[in-house]
Parts: sequence; structure tokens; C-alpha cells
Amino acid sequence: MEPKYIFVTGGVTSSLGKGIICSSLGLLLATRGLRVTIQKLDPYINVDPGTMNPYEHGEVYVTDDGAETDLDLGHYERFLGIPTSQDNNVTTGRIYYDVITKERQGAYLGQTVQVIPHITDEIKARVKAIGDSGKYDIVIVEIGGTVGDIEGLPYIEAMRQLRYDVGRLNTLSIHLTLVPYLKAAGELKTKPTQHSVKTIYELGMQPDMLVCRAEVPLDHGIRRKIAQFCNVEIEDVTASLDARSIYEVPLLMKEEGLDQRVIRKLQIQADEPDLTSWIRFVDAVSHPDHRIRIALVGKYVDHQDAYMSIVESFRHAGAVNSCEVEIVWISSDYLNEENLESQLNGVSGVLVAPGFGGRGIDGKLAAITHARKQKLPFLGICLGMQCAVIEYARNVCGMDGANSTEFDPETPHPIVDLMLEQKNINDKGGTMRLGAYDCSLEERSHTARAYGEKLISERHRHRYELNNKYRDELASHGLRVTGINPERDLVEIVEAEDHPWFVGVQFHPELKSTVEKPHPLFVNFVAAALKYANENRLVEHLRRERQEKPV
Repeated sequence: MEPKYIFVTGGVTSSLGKGIICSSLGLLLATRGLRVTIQKLDPYINVDPGTMNPYEHGEVYVTDDGAETDLDLGHYERFLGIPTSQDNNVTTGRIYYDVITKERQGAYLGQTVQVIPHITDEIKARVKAIGDSGKYDIVIVEIGGTVGDIEGLPYIEAMRQLRYDVGRLNTLSIHLTLVPYLKAAGELKTKPTQHSVKTIYELGMQPDMLVCRAEVPLDHGIRRKIAQFCNVEIEDVTASLDARSIYEVPLLMKEEGLDQRVIRKLQIQADEPDLTSWIRFVDAVSHPDHRIRIALVGKYVDHQDAYMSIVESFRHAGAVNSCEVEIVWISSDYLNEENLESQLNGVSGVLVAPGFGGRGIDGKLAAITHARKQKLPFLGICLGMQCAVIEYARNVCGMDGANSTEFDPETPHPIVDLMLEQKNINDKGGTMRLGAYDCSLEERSHTARAYGEKLISERHRHRYELNNKYRDELASHGLRVTGINPERDLVEIVEAEDHPWFVGVQFHPELKSTVEKPHPLFVNFVAAALKYANENRLVEHLRRERQEKPV
């Protein structure tokens, strides 16, 4: 069949959860046997989020093909279980960059290059490229920001044009909006939704369906009022209530009949959704048998979106182990030898998070020393792995002043150094070692046992690497290299021999964990932490009645 396009816009306020609604709808349609993908259109002028501060944008999600993208792509992959690519994230910066490049090359034959038609045509071409690939039946297009934002106007106009280009029966417009509850008045208010829909009307778009975020249920009278004033059928007013976890949202949307209405409006023949495995997962998340605490040590802990994929990977791994992982957020900026014991008291594992720059490094090193000496299960990711190597070199191998040249260019022991191909690079955006690379695993290692295979592929985002000159010295003191990139002999994984579970990885395992396929390293790490908790009487055993249906 011809590809169908679903455009999802937002109004009233940001952070309503467009990405979760898109992911939930995508999951429901995919379980009906349809081939679904999701594309994010971001209206900021940065070419990609790779150079943006995590406080500004949260996590940078990296795809197999090396694209630095919006964190919503992580939700898309976790829900749908299929990889995304650079085609799934488009920014205004990329659109303008490509249009200006074409203009410089003479592609427009002397025309005056304008927002309409050239910018909007480029946006449409990006959307159509996914639909025309022949891989998908449904392309869900999420437009970032809220309607009425100046920077988002070209996207709304492009979607308006695209509805006519591909035919109205092949497109659907869903608008996510807010229906606030005023506690003092004891009422839900529909005016913000009415004004939001009026704004998108003025831009030439008619929403076919409304998804209304609310804290309390929408009764028939409220739905009828919204339908009447927003020119949609009452059945097309869907309530999106607050859920205990994002993974319950697809089940709530199914109860609301969102996917059923989409199928009818797009005139698609599809199977009934099979959510058996999803319900099983939600039940495991909602009703664990145990609870343990794992410390996440990083410098962005007061902005937890910076570690979104790590948080969700713990949730996936916890479900496998019938265990709730309570993350203890510890700022590496303020962690030191004086407060180390109190900060890490009661935790059953330590994860040192990825990042860049020298701020908070001393706190990370202190946490690693504690985990190593106390035999606490430890996982270091990217910079966390590099810190583990620095700590080991200093405190076990006796290399005073060992460091990364990122933090100390004059270190006597450059245990971590800038990758050779990075030395002559000046531009910051999109120039790191990005995307999926192979890693060969050493047998009889924690990682080999976790993966159950000898050759794996993982995603990377880094400029610095373990200096191969120090591999033998580290190994002679018990820090084994258990994973290497076979093409470049690049160190990917290190493990401490005299420790029950001490693993550092140069790649980002959190970027490949999904509901259907929890990442084996996280599953293994949580299992080791649960074992430690049981042995040290730190585990909390939960006595909860399991329910047949989680929601």
C-alpha cells in the first residue's frame, strides 16, 4: 500500500510528551502487523544536538550510522525495537545548511532562494524520503515545539502542503494539547485547547484528532465541548492521563481507542494488536519482587534527561531480574573522600556516567576507588571507563600523575589520549568517533558471558581512547582488556581480575537497550548488584500482589 503519514503537533506548552505519544501509537500500529517508523523534526538552528549543553537539551542519542540526534529517538527505538538513522531526525540547521549548500553550487539556477518554496520543499523531501523508501507502511512525523512558535512555522506549512501532495486519505493530523485542572475551581478548563487549535487553524492545518493531556479523567461533557469547539468528532478526543511509567501509556492509549481511530481514518486493513509481551514487561516493572539501590555518579544529575537511556536501561534490566533499581543520583562535583562513605552508603552497585571535560573527575575517581576496594559491582561507560583506567593506573600500578590528556596535556603517564584521527580536527560538531563499531570479546570474561557471543556491535561517541602503550602494564596488575575493535586494535572493554564485577566499556550500551531486548550488560550488572545486595543484606524484598492486568 501507499505509505501513510501521521503528523503530530503540540500546543499550549512544551513537555506534554509528544515523543511518548508518538512511540505509543507507533507500538500499537506495529503490533497490528504494520511497518512503522517515526521521524522527529526539530526547529532549532543547530545542525544537530551534538554540540548542545546537556542542561539545554538533555541526552544526545546516537544511531548506528553515527547521527547525533534528539533524545526522543531513544524512545522510538525502545518502544518499536527497530533502529533509527540520521533520516529520522531533521533540524532547521540541517535544512538551511543543505539549502545554502545547493544555492552555492548553483542548483537553483539563479532563483531567489526563499523559505517558501525552497525551505519547505527541503522539509517535505526529508519526510517523503522515508515514505518512498518502501520500508514502511506508516511514517509518524513529530514536529518539535508548540504551534505558534516562529521557528516552527515552516514545518507546519510543509505539512500542510504535504497533505495535498500525497492525498488527504494518506495523511492524518494529531494535535497534542493540555486540558488543565484548576484545583481552586474544581474544574477542567478547555480554553487552552481551543486557543491552541485556533492557532493551528490559522496556519492552514485542521487537526483530525486531539490527544488531551490531563491530570483527571475527561468526562463525556468535556469531550463533547472540546469536539464541538475544535471541529472534531467526539470519538476523536482522546484523553492522555498521567501514568505510573511511560511504558503504561500504550496500554492507556489502546483503552482510549487511539490506534483504532487512526486505522479507520486512514482506511487501513490491519490485525488486532498483540500486546502480550508488552503487558508482561509492564507487570514486571510495576510489581518487582526486590528493590536495590545503584549509584549513578555524574555531573548532570540535577538534569536527569542527560542520562535518559541509562535510566531506561536500568528499568529494562530490572524487569528481567524482577527487581526495581532505585537510582541514587550523586553529583561528582561534590563527591570526595570526606563524604564518600555517607554518599554511597547502602548502594549495591556504582555506575560512573559518560561525559566530557575535567569538571567532576575527582569525584568519579573517588567513587571508582570505593567500588574497587569494597568489591561493589561497577560499570563505567565511555568517560566512566577512562576514569576507571586512570584510577587503576594511579592506585594499583603506581603511576603517579597518570591522567587523560583531555584533562592534563602534560601528564607523565597519558593513560588516555586523543585518538590519532582526532588530532587535526578543529570543528566540534559531528566529528567524534560516532556510530556502531565491532568489538571482539575475550572468552571467560564477564562481558562474553553476558553477551553469549564473541563479536558484538555497539555505538560510540568519543574522541579519546586508552593508550595502547599501557595495555601490558595494566594487564600485569590485573586490569584485563577483554574487548577490542578488530579493525584498529582499539580497547573497548576492561575488567578487573580480582573483583566480582568491575567492567568499563568505551561504547554506550544504554543506546541499544529496548523493551523487547534489554541490554545484556545492564542485565548482568543488575544481577551482580542484586547478588551483592543479598549477600550484604541490602536488598528490600517486596511483598506485593501481582495483578493479571497492570492498568
